Amino acid sequence: MSLWGFYLSLTCYFYPVNFELFSSSSDINIQTLISVLLANGNLANRLKAYYRIGPHNKEIISIIYGTLLGDSHAELRESGNGTRIGFYQEADHSEYLLWLHNKIALQGYCNPNTPVIQTRLAKGGKIRNILRFHTFTYTSFNTIHTDWYINGVKHVPNNIAEFLTPLALAIWIMDDGARVGSGLKLCTNSFTFEDTTHLTLVLKDLYGIISSVQSAGFPNQYVIYIWSESMPIVRKLVKPYMVSSMLYKLGDVSMKKV
Repeated sequence: MSLWGFYLSLTCYFYPVNFELFSSSSDINIQTLISVLLANGNLANRLKAYYRIGPHNKEIISIIYGTLLGDSHAELRESGNGTRIGFYQEADHSEYLLWLHNKIALQGYCNPNTPVIQTRLAKGGKIRNILRFHTFTYTSFNTIHTDWYINGVKHVPNNIAEFLTPLALAIWIMDDGARVGSGLKLCTNSFTFEDTTHLTLVLKDLYGIISSVQSAGFPNQYVIYIWSESMPIVRKLVKPYMVSSMLYKLGDVSMKKV
């Protein structure tokens, strides 16, 4: 069953909307409606998880699936009544993380307060500066957790082809992509050889993108390398969604890191 469909985010669930603000039903703009509702008290933060149900719109699922291919994680809450999605990036990727937060917050799926830089002690005593936030908890996100995790370990779900939209691909690249020569490397180190092979087949079937699985230089760790011949396809697909500081990953001479 698909996770997406026509749906107003649960920020407005059970909220009495004054539709007289709009001249007719055809004039209702979903983003405007959500903004009005957010301005009236951030109601989603007070809803119980079991009231947060789907289906969800295609964009939010694309965002979640794209980030789960990268650094985000789905967290099944200890109470067992729902799942939330956590996002984090190093502070030098703040433009991307704040862009991501803005897209998710505008649809009412997370606290609208802007994430702030936090310090974290990494292995070896190194101090890392990071930005992080998470969605609200949704019972309907339990399906995402079930699809992505086996015994607590993240795997590529069988239905990835349904949700690997150009937006999801752009987010995956911004999350975990790296320019290598005239091609592009996707750092899929945490996925198995079978998972990464599956992803290369999906990229070929969906978009005609030619890629290969390569060793990451560590036992049982693999990366996906997108061949230079396919980079024009990739650029055409994802450039409309890329934040400016991430354009350099696409390897176009006209796209410089800022």
